[in-house]
Parts: sequence; C-alpha cells; structure tokens
Amino acid sequence: MTDHSLRLLLDFDACAQRDKGQAPAFLHRRDRKFALTCEQQGVTPTPKRWLAHINHLSGPGAGTPPSAGTLRFWQRINSGFMIAGTVFGLIAMIGLLFYDGGQRINVTVIVAFVAFQLLLAVVTTVQSLAGWQPWGALLRRFRNNPESTVTTKLQPVLMARAAQLGGLCFALAGLATLLVMVVLQDLAFGWSTTLETDANRYHSLIAAIAAPWAAIWPAAAPDLALVEATRFFRAGAGAGSMEPARWGQWWPFIAMLWSTWALLPRLVLALLSGVLIRRKARQLLANHPARRALLYRMETPALDTGNEHNDASDLPDTHTQLKLQPLPDASIVLCWAGAGDPELPDALSSGKSLIAKAGGRLTLEEDRQTLEQVAEQLAQASSRSVILVVRSWEPPTGELEDYLTSARALWPKDVRIALLPLATHIEQEPDVHQVQQWLRFAKRAGPEFITVSLIPAHGTVPGMNGGVME
Repeated sequence: MTDHSLRLLLDFDACAQRDKGQAPAFLHRRDRKFALTCEQQGVTPTPKRWLAHINHLSGPGAGTPPSAGTLRFWQRINSGFMIAGTVFGLIAMIGLLFYDGGQRINVTVIVAFVAFQLLLAVVTTVQSLAGWQPWGALLRRFRNNPESTVTTKLQPVLMARAAQLGGLCFALAGLATLLVMVVLQDLAFGWSTTLETDANRYHSLIAAIAAPWAAIWPAAAPDLALVEATRFFRAGAGAGSMEPARWGQWWPFIAMLWSTWALLPRLVLALLSGVLIRRKARQLLANHPARRALLYRMETPALDTGNEHNDASDLPDTHTQLKLQPLPDASIVLCWAGAGDPELPDALSSGKSLIAKAGGRLTLEEDRQTLEQVAEQLAQASSRSVILVVRSWEPPTGELEDYLTSARALWPKDVRIALLPLATHIEQEPDVHQVQQWLRFAKRAGPEFITVSLIPAHGTVPGMNGGVME
C-alpha cells in the first residue's frame, strides 16, 4: 500500500499528536519561521513541505515515518483477505462443479451463486460510502496501539478495499479452477428448478445475462435448442437419447458468467476503493483541526520578547554550610535499612558493645525493642554517642525521621547521633552530592542532636575545605 494521500495524512496526524506535548510559543515560532522561509523561496507552505521541514529538524536519525506502522497493519489485513479469498475461491468452485457422473451440474445454482457474489461486492462498496464499520470491534482486538480519530474515520474505506481485494482473489481462483477442471474432467452441465418455468423463459434469463458478450463470443451465449435439450429433473432417468457432448457446451457460458459478473465487478470496485481512500484522505487532511491551527500559526507573527536566556539548566543551590564532625568513639552502632551488609568496616565492628539493625524490613515493634535496648546500654556507657550507619546513595526517608524522633524522646537528653554514610564499596568515599543530602537532613532535624561523620580511614571528603562541604 503506497498511496501518497493516505501516507501524507497519517504522517501529518502523527506529527500533530506529538505537537500536543509542545509549548504553544515554541510551535508558533517554529511554524512562523517555516512560513517565512517558504515566502522567501517563493513556494507554498503545503503540509507535505511542512512535514519535510519537521523531518529535517528531527535530524537524520529520526527513524521510520509514523505512517509505516499503520500501513503495515493494513497490508497484513489485505494479505490475509487475499489469501483467504484464494483458498475459498478454489474450494467454492470445486464444490459448484462437483460431478459424480450420474447427476448434472446445475447451471441455476452457479447463476445464483454469482448473483450473490455481485450483491456482496456492491454492499461492501455501499458500506464504505455510508461509513459503516462492521469490522470495528474485531480490528480493535488486533491493534496494539490506540486508534486516533483519523484512523477510525478511515476504517470503512480501508476495510472495503481489503474485502474487495479478497473478493477479487476469490473470483480469480474460482475462474482458474473452472478452466482447469474443464480441461481435466468431462463435466456435464444442465439446468433445473422446482419452479414452473419452461425453456423459453429460462432462455430469456440466460440471454439477458449473456448480453454483454453474446456478440463477441456467440458460443458463450446458449441458444434455445441447448436450453431445451439440457433441462433435467432430479427424478429423471438420465440423459436419454440426447448426444452426451451437448452437456458440456455450457462451460463457455459459465466461464464468461463468472468473469463478467463475479471477477470484473470485483476488479472495478477494488480500483474504486483506492479512489475512495485517496478522496477520503484528502478530505480528512483538509478538515484536520491541526491543519487549521498550523495555518493560523504560519499566518500570525510570533512575538519575541528579546529574552535569550534559557534557565532550563539552572539548578537551585543545594549546598549547606553545616560541617562534618569527627567520628565519635561510640560503643553503640545501629545499621539502618540494610546499611553495612554483608559486613561493616573494621573501624565500626571492633570494640563495640552493641551492633543492631533497624528500619528496612524490621517491624515497628522490633524497632521499638532496639531503641529500648540502646537506652539501657547508654545508661551504662561512658560515651553519650550513637553511630547510625546509612547508605549514602539512598536519600533520607520519612521513616528514618520518625525513628530518630522516637529515639530523641526515649533516650537521655544529652545523647548525640552521628550519621555515617557508607558508599557502595565501603573502602571508597561517598560522592560529594551524596554526603550533601545527609548534611541537609541533619540541619533540618537539628544539629544539636544529629551530626554527620565519615570514617577517618577514608580521609577528607572531596570538595571539603576545613571540614565544610562546598
């Protein structure tokens, strides 16, 4: 499917959908500049040129056009209908020409079947013109991405083309099967009906059907004598005294009947469906809301305030003047939310009276028991400090703040907590910005209760002057 109008519409609609996430001022400046460039070049700013301009701005690595996915989806639908039409056409013709040697192939059944095919072809076209979508629910199940308004409005004509292509393959496969079976088998045709119809009336029907080709191929227009001679009755005894060769003289009529009233209408309507798709695509593009907005932006001058400063890269000042404190000689170490796993540095694990875990997967009751255990140790210890080991790369949480609030209420008033951020690899120093977040947390929580320290073996922190993080 390489229809230019359809591809242009789908690309324009996809670009319009992307533009919904852009600032109106940016769109106005971009499209106004495009219009002025076209005016300088003396060309009309058409949607096609606008899309080429947008693709140029996107650069060489922009990828495949937005319409490619939708077009591939409908190509698969067309291919599926064509394959199914070919298979069913082969099966249908074999069924119509089934002949066991005792019963004639009824021409009336073939005429009725061709009339039904013609009716289906016409109804399919009328359905597309009326905008009816009998396949809508089925298509939504097979589509991975949500449908836009434009795609929904295109469905009737796109589905009609798929159905007409399937019908065309059905007719081609049926005709090919008929010709092959005429060559390979000795087919015996006749006509029969339960209605009270004589040979003259039936011949009038056959003559009307064969009128388009009677002058070109007289043998494909059965005469009255053939019609009279080949009538059979289901309870009849057989061919009687009629010449057996005459039973096969119907095949030219059957071939032309199929070609003229089954194959040709499908071919014409398949071509017409392509015309309807182009017409519908041009209408939808002309009435697209995004096109009207685009024309307004191209025709209206953009207001420039003259402010060329772009503050998108300006970041707030996140530094704090709170100082790092030396690591106290505390005998109690708490590991918060898995910090220090699988093992603590030697400076923290040796010579301690209590090393406990808190936070993370522990329950509130377990955290409460830990706080009480630390309170008992503090009552007996000479040092009034507690080291709280945290992961430097994880920001302080509200859970940690609540835990420290509970500790402040439960422990003695003169106790101090030293937050110790550990890097991913305990032998390395934490990054400067990671230590900064803990300094800011300590400042908010109260420097008189919480301080931040580093392991002395790590040395001074990069970016620290005189113990002050810069």
